Amino acid sequence: MKYQRTYKIVLVIGLSTLAIWLFSFLLSVGTDGSGLDVFGFFLIGGLALLAISFRGFPLLRGLSFTMWIFTAVTCSLFYPEYVTGIGSFSFKLLIIPLLQIMMFGVGTTMGLRDFAGVIRMPKAVFIGLAGHFIFMPLIGFTIAHTFGFAPEIAAGIILVGSVPCGLASNVMSYLANANVALSVTLTAVGTLLAPVTTPLLMHLLAGQYIPIDFLAMMWDITQIVILPIAASLLYNHFLGGKFEWLDKAMPVLSMVSIATIIAVITAAGRESLLVVGPLLMLACLIHNVTGYVLGYVMCKLFKMDEKTCRTIALEVGLQNTGLASGLALKMGKVATVGLAPAVFSPIMNISGSSLATWWHHKPVQD
Repeated sequence: MKYQRTYKIVLVIGLSTLAIWLFSFLLSVGTDGSGLDVFGFFLIGGLALLAISFRGFPLLRGLSFTMWIFTAVTCSLFYPEYVTGIGSFSFKLLIIPLLQIMMFGVGTTMGLRDFAGVIRMPKAVFIGLAGHFIFMPLIGFTIAHTFGFAPEIAAGIILVGSVPCGLASNVMSYLANANVALSVTLTAVGTLLAPVTTPLLMHLLAGQYIPIDFLAMMWDITQIVILPIAASLLYNHFLGGKFEWLDKAMPVLSMVSIATIIAVITAAGRESLLVVGPLLMLACLIHNVTGYVLGYVMCKLFKMDEKTCRTIALEVGLQNTGLASGLALKMGKVATVGLAPAVFSPIMNISGSSLATWWHHKPVQD
């Protein structure tokens, strides 16, 4: 690669910067920890440099975005005052518009042909949707109940399991040598079903933890998801291909948007996250990995081919955490209900990228 040496230098500087932070952290162990926050910029800088350097290595390139997520989260934990707002303006007000921009970007990748997959692959679509809208919510409910989280934290875990799959699953399916057409179909169908399925599942499973207004949540999802996607489909029909710069900018804008949303939510819920953080991370990891395993095993039981098994495993395990964050904000509980989506997102990006990379090196015989 042309800039390979530069990427290696950036990687070394990033690792050295992280070593400085780790050294300062170890020195503070056993003390009151005062002054540790001063070294936060070393951790933030180190993670940012790793995110940049990963772009230069094929095996690590898929983790670059995840490292940017960790950088944003670290900023929120060390310096929340800079991430919550400016003056009287709260950055939480940006969450819904950013989500709508992301959904518009998702819609630009969709077309009526994607829904034709329901007819071509009905069995696979049914298995995928069943795993996503039946088992993932039930797994979330079981984990929330078993771990004994506070009601609003528990509701956030159930919310993660009740939203549709995210666009990341399409990218992961491509990397995993899976069935990309099936992945796109499941994402499209699941997204359109979300205004009904997500409020219903939240009412049935999370209603004991927090009040759920079915109609209000249905309208919120319509605003966040359906209307932007409808607008993007119109854009595709009338203006598709006429603004090439916009098509290229949407993926980058989507990544910046999700990183910003996670950072804002982490800053808003910093105090709660410091209390339940490790346990919540474990719960989200179990939820995520169980989705992969369950999706794969279900397909094997139905004697589906290997590409389909990989696709559905990724579709079931990867969630639209952005939508979950937006709904938490709409409920006025972004600092509590919104924590599970904020934690789940980087975990699923790491696990999904790792799984997809592993499968990528295990070609499927057609």
